[in-house]
Amino acid sequence: MSRIVVLGSGAWGTAIALSLFRRGGHEVTLWSHSEEEVRVIRGARENTLFLPGFALPAGLAVTADTIPLRLAEIVVSVIPSEFLRATLTRVRPALHNGQFIVSATKGVEAISLLRMTQVISEILEPAGLLLSIGALSGPSFAVEVAHGQPTAVTVAFSDLQIAGLVQQEFSSETLRLYTSTDVIGVELGGALKNVIAIAAGVAAGVGLGFNSAAGLMTRGMAEITRLAVACGGRRDTLAGLSGFGDLVLTCTGSLSRNRTVGEALGKGRKLPDILEGLGGKVAEGVRTTQAALGLARRYGIEMPITEQMELILEQGKEPREAIRDLMLRPGKGELDLPEAQEV
Repeated sequence: MSRIVVLGSGAWGTAIALSLFRRGGHEVTLWSHSEEEVRVIRGARENTLFLPGFALPAGLAVTADTIPLRLAEIVVSVIPSEFLRATLTRVRPALHNGQFIVSATKGVEAISLLRMTQVISEILEPAGLLLSIGALSGPSFAVEVAHGQPTAVTVAFSDLQIAGLVQQEFSSETLRLYTSTDVIGVELGGALKNVIAIAAGVAAGVGLGFNSAAGLMTRGMAEITRLAVACGGRRDTLAGLSGFGDLVLTCTGSLSRNRTVGEALGKGRKLPDILEGLGGKVAEGVRTTQAALGLARRYGIEMPITEQMELILEQGKEPREAIRDLMLRPGKGELDLPEAQEV
């Protein structure tokens, strides 16, 4: 029996904990930063705030204590990107050498421009902790995973044997994992597609049709791939589940919070009001937009869709004007970029 702690009791963390518990053979604990939140979840045996409608089995522990972390072999981090650094600093004394850390957060830290596994390494390694850190990502709405609908994702570690171990421990009849050694590509695919999903929502919100959506997703994938490859990721990874697969899901699925934010922007609502209406849930793409452009500037990568999204999100640019500016950019060949950026 493996002891697994899921850090973060949002919708995705709760869904992962449910999936791992239902698989059997594991001692699973869902960890929350808040004692009050734990009290509410325990009382209802349901995460009424973030994942209502799914009863939590009696054997699935819910706690704000760090003791289970001391005993865990595997830790799944599902902390929102803006809180990851503070949370890991808080729980760091409970972690120990030899543990496997699986990051399932799809974001980039806003100021440092670090991927989530890099943030984890930066916090834990100076403390002398030697842990294997990898990433899990792919097309996976929390509600559908909680329902037990078949879902396929990618898990990446630099050591393929460790990726295979996590694959074995997490896979079930409802959750299928594919392994990879491309941690960079898997993480950036999962993070950057959220920005394009907001753009897809904007397009839907202003009333654009299928032609526009297809063009936006395709050119959005071009931007994502250019940047991920420049950062050291592999092109084939971005054509897989954690890239193309997740992009299609979040750009077209009505359950996507990022697409929902974009759609509301397209209909003329203001960003602060939209975010307040999420009720504490996180749309990572809002914060990732600036981080993506920071990385793009660092590597000299062109990201026109992401640039227009920043103008909409940060400066209140009118969505139809942004779409017009994208369409009137100087003409170019589809595959005429330098080899390192060609998509």
